[in-house]
Amino acid sequence: MRPDERDAALLWDMLEYSRLIGQITKDLAYALYLKDRKLQLAVERAVEVVGEAARHVSPAFKEAHPEISWRGIIAQRNVLAHEYGEIKQDRLWIVATERIPKLLELLDRLELPPKPPDSEP
Repeated sequence: MRPDERDAALLWDMLEYSRLIGQITKDLAYALYLKDRKLQLAVERAVEVVGEAARHVSPAFKEAHPEISWRGIIAQRNVLAHEYGEIKQDRLWIVATERIPKLLELLDRLELPPKPPDSEP
């Protein structure tokens, strides 16, 4: 199923922010991540954006793509948005370095229309 225009925009956001997370964490040691609150905040925000975009993807598109863990992505967003005082950095690190790369692979396989030139994360 090809996404409609609205879903495509949301999927592009998911793709772009997943790539950003990959750029932030590439070649970064976990110990350095734990020492840098700015990096933690950047990863938290990017993961939150991925989840917020996923939350708004149409039910029909989600149903057509069960290989993507929509509920898990949205649940992670909810934790970041509503339970920010209890964010476990070790869990967020796993999301950023293990789950996001897998999500990126799945998003790259989707037949997304070209990204509009004026949209940026």
